[in-house]
Formats: sequence, structure tokens, C-alpha cells
Amino acid sequence: MYIKDAMEAAAKQAKQTMNENKGGPFGAAVVKDGKIIAVASNSVLCDKDPTAHAEVNAIRLACKKLDTYDLKGCEIYATGYPCPMCLSAIIWANIKKAYVSGNIEDAESIGFRDDFIYKYIESGKKDKNILSIDFQDEYIAKALYSEYAEKNKTIY
Repeated sequence: MYIKDAMEAAAKQAKQTMNENKGGPFGAAVVKDGKIIAVASNSVLCDKDPTAHAEVNAIRLACKKLDTYDLKGCEIYATGYPCPMCLSAIIWANIKKAYVSGNIEDAESIGFRDDFIYKYIESGKKDKNILSIDFQDEYIAKALYSEYAEKNKTIY
């Protein structure tokens, strides 16, 4: 399997769902040991789910197929540069190598808006026009975390 094969599979899936008005022009493929494990595309519109980006969908599908939450040893191929959510999902999945076709500016040029999230993160999460976070009842989280640790639950 060549890089081109995975990227073309992702693009083919993206084109299909894009033309069916199911989501944006984004596709992704997860590969392990030179074999395509999962191919998915953006399905935000049909799923009515703002998290249904191609990379997230491909990661979810690959995890189901491999029966794991850890995609260590896998690579991801995406038709666009991952948004902050997808970038985080890739990192959480323990994928260490990503191949991308487009860059942030390419998606912005047609109206997609990832930049404001990057700016929010870079600002130290202080732009309340984007998101305001207030801490409430911190004892709830501390109690849950403490119990999880005491029971030696899986850290992922």
C-alpha cells in the first residue's frame, strides 16, 4: 500500500458524501502495517453532529474494527489539515504520524473556520466571546478522579 492509495481512498469517500450533501469535502483513512483499516468522511450534516469530522469518524471506525481504544502503530491520512478537535483526537488515539493533503488556509478559503479555535487556545483560553469556562463544584471531579485512581482503572 502506498501513501497515494490511502489518500485517494479518503478523497473518494469525501467526494461521495460531499456530493450527497452529508458533509464537507473531508475524508480520512487509518492505516496499520500498510493496510487500510478504516476510511471515513465528514458526516456533520447528515448526522447533525458537529463532531462527525472525517478524522474522528475514521478513528472511531478503526477502533471498532481493531477492538481497541489505542491506535498505536497506526497512521492517518486526511484530505485536509486536522482542525483542533481532530488534531486532539489523533493525539488521544496515539497515532504518531499524519499525512495531510490540504492546509488550514485551503479550508478557510472556502469558508471553513478553524482559525478562531487556534486563536482561542493561543490566547490562553481567555476570549470569552468564543467560550467562557467557569469552575463549579470542584469536589465532584476530585471525588470521581480519586475513586478512579483508587480502583486502578485504565488510564488512556
